[in-house]
Amino acid sequence: MSIIKIAIADDYKIFRDGLKVGLSADENLTVMLEADNGEDLLKALETNTPDVILMDLKMPIMDGMEATKAVRKKYPAIKVLVVTMYEDDKFIIHMMENGANGYLLKNAEPDEIIKSIYAVHENGYYFNDLVNKALLKKLVLKNNLKPSFNQNVELTERELEVLKLICEEKTAAEIGKEIFLSPRSVEGIRQRLIEKVGVRNSAGLVMFAVKGGLVD
Repeated sequence: MSIIKIAIADDYKIFRDGLKVGLSADENLTVMLEADNGEDLLKALETNTPDVILMDLKMPIMDGMEATKAVRKKYPAIKVLVVTMYEDDKFIIHMMENGANGYLLKNAEPDEIIKSIYAVHENGYYFNDLVNKALLKKLVLKNNLKPSFNQNVELTERELEVLKLICEEKTAAEIGKEIFLSPRSVEGIRQRLIEKVGVRNSAGLVMFAVKGGLVD
């Protein structure tokens, strides 16, 4: 398995150091970059490309919300995992809709953080109970939050099949094996789904599928 390169953006050095110790338990993970605010992170990304960024929300100069939007725009392939103290549903939904691939609290166990890094790296998203509850609450309330998905999306049977397998946390290679396509063809269908639905990444596709009642 290839090494997963990680960046940590957090203004508390003691937290970054703690994270590094926790992640060092897994030899497939390496922290290649640290930043104590969003601006420093974006500067560093000009010369370094991590696979996954562990992003704090509250930072000086440029916070994690602004930094996530900027990363999404400029480096769509980099996965962003929010790691924060804020448990508020509004923050969770806002970050997921702005392209975060997962959302964790700072008191998460090191094992969960490692598991979430693998999940976003391989599947493009990590939905824990925290995210699921926030999304469910939003679905139930539907409180004048404007729908950000394209309405009346017509999906082919093949696209629907791939979408359901993405929701089952399967990788492109696993999906390909199951429906007899090359991983590259699966990736092409995934990209077409993202464009059709009008979302930013696989996490957005899962949200679309859940909202549309296409999956349980």
